[in-house]
Amino acid sequence: MRHIFHKGTNELAPTLLLLHGTGGTEHDLLPLADLISPSSNILSVRGNVSENGMPRFFRRLAEGVFDEEDLVFRTKELHTFLDEAAQQYDFPRNNIVAVGYSNGANIAGSLLFHYEQALKGAILHHPMVPRRGIKLPALEGTPVFIAAGINDPICKKEETQDLEKLLLQAGADVSVHWESFGHQLTRSEAEAAKQWFTLHFSK
Repeated sequence: MRHIFHKGTNELAPTLLLLHGTGGTEHDLLPLADLISPSSNILSVRGNVSENGMPRFFRRLAEGVFDEEDLVFRTKELHTFLDEAAQQYDFPRNNIVAVGYSNGANIAGSLLFHYEQALKGAILHHPMVPRRGIKLPALEGTPVFIAAGINDPICKKEETQDLEKLLLQAGADVSVHWESFGHQLTRSEAEAAKQWFTLHFSK
């Protein structure tokens, strides 16, 4: 998978896995990573799917309607890539925190939904429920931060509440940050994510 890796200055800090939104690239969330944890390793990945020339992490059938078969395949592909990248760049595979926005948040959520201990934690900006009707792996104590917009036309309030409920039922430690905006990633929610990360992962 096309990606960027930057070595951090704190070997104990989690490696940040950056996952962009639709039409983004591996460069998009670098400023966000620098805000959240400037001393961390950064592994920023570009989605392998193209939708009318726009990179994505998995296909969709329509706005808000996921191609579940492709989602499962691409989630496995990303999971395997993380195993390989940890070896290639010599960082602990069990110390990765995902930072995703929109489509990137959805693939990060899918990692949590499909693989036990795939992530040490996750920051999900405007995610949806990746899949419904499946049994989630044990997520005991896994910290998850969700940023959501009350006026988000793509990710409705009920979608966020459903995702929170499913993660809580699997044992995750979920924090939801609400904004009065839409689907955009705002500075204020980025600051909230930084505070959450500091609380859970600063050594």
